[in-house]
Amino acid sequence: QVQLVESGGGLVQPGGSLRLSCAAAGRTFVIYTMAWFRQAPGKEREFVAAITGTGGRTYYPDSVKGRFTISRDNAGNTVYLQMNSLKPEDTAVYYCAARPTYSSNYRQYNNWGQGTQVTVSS
Repeated sequence: QVQLVESGGGLVQPGGSLRLSCAAAGRTFVIYTMAWFRQAPGKEREFVAAITGTGGRTYYPDSVKGRFTISRDNAGNTVYLQMNSLKPEDTAVYYCAARPTYSSNYRQYNNWGQGTQVTVSS
């Protein structure tokens, strides 16, 4: 198990940027694939990005590719999500998650943070 705490959400105008952080507790952070998901009101949780343990591979859905970048600092036990060119449809609660191998299916993750709200609005 790994404990996860997200931060960095807030209100931003369309076209703006935000960087989310997810701090992990545990000395085995490097073995986990880390992922970000988001959930808007009334919608299913949606995959946003993932990065493998050594950071060698990253994964994105088409909806955020080219705008969002996931990265990790294994020494600091932290994963980041840099979000650029934000759109109103990016508004959601963003969650950090961890599992041993990559998956884009939120049902396969059992380590979750509490979430951080991102609102894109003028």
